[in-house]
Amino acid sequence: MLRAAIVGLGAWGQRLVNSVEGSNRIQFVAGVTRTVEAGSGFARERGFPLHADYRKVLEDPDIDAVVLATPHSLHAQHIREAAAAGKHIYVEKPFTLDRASAQDAVAACRRANVTLAVGFNRRFRTAIAEVRRLVTSNALGQVLHVEGSHHGPLAVRRSIEHWRSQRSETPGGGMTAKGLHVLDLMIWIVGHVRSINALCERRVSVADVDDVTAMMLRFNNGVSGYLSTVLSTAHFWRLHVFGANGWAEVRDERFLTTCETGGKPRAIEYPENDSVRAALEAFAEAASGGAPYLVTGEDAVNSSAAIEAIVKSAATKAEVILA
Repeated sequence: MLRAAIVGLGAWGQRLVNSVEGSNRIQFVAGVTRTVEAGSGFARERGFPLHADYRKVLEDPDIDAVVLATPHSLHAQHIREAAAAGKHIYVEKPFTLDRASAQDAVAACRRANVTLAVGFNRRFRTAIAEVRRLVTSNALGQVLHVEGSHHGPLAVRRSIEHWRSQRSETPGGGMTAKGLHVLDLMIWIVGHVRSINALCERRVSVADVDDVTAMMLRFNNGVSGYLSTVLSTAHFWRLHVFGANGWAEVRDERFLTTCETGGKPRAIEYPENDSVRAALEAFAEAASGGAPYLVTGEDAVNSSAAIEAIVKSAATKAEVILA
């Protein structure tokens, strides 16, 4: 049993705690939040103490790991501090907001010999894992192109005072909140991103956040891609991989359609699974010496470098090559 502290008890921090209730792999035994009064009722219901000081859990020898659901700009610092304290680390995406801080965070964890996991929980969806199997087994033939979308109404629902509504915490608009999940799946399935040409615009959002982000991608292996994320519309989710022998598309994370070249589409609906719980339990297994976590440090760095490149490309209106 991995004994963990939740750091950040907003809506998503509470979702993380609730997802592993009854788990025999990971248990939350403490919490940290900026406003203890606001989270005290939840912590009391879950039976763990709540602190306002992050150092309290880092100094506690009975805590094995921290799960970070903190503002994006704090991730790098919190990771380095946890690694120095010898704690295993699960951090919500985005990992960090630029390549340099991501590289530093990965290096700190490797020096301390602690497990680092990034919360790209969609990798634990059955339908998406099947798309990756189709690609790695060459069932689709040579991959030529990949497309994806992740949309929703966050920009029109969230208050302008919320930290996620601050431009400094959401560079690239919906990429930090939504689109980065799809980009991570592209990285997992077809490889690392080489270059990005992006457009970011604020159309109807009241908060100072871009609510339309679109980008053309080129991966290291030559595969092309397109990704869009809109924060001021109804929910929509799609991942589509095109190969020389056919294509595979997932919608809403569990409806898989495949089509061989010259054939007819075939659809499969996979049962719902709690990918958040699956990701946390996989982290606990990796921290205990079991199977490595699905998201590598190199993958995490590439996703952070992509955020940085999106912002630069949108500002310069030019393609940006990732270092």
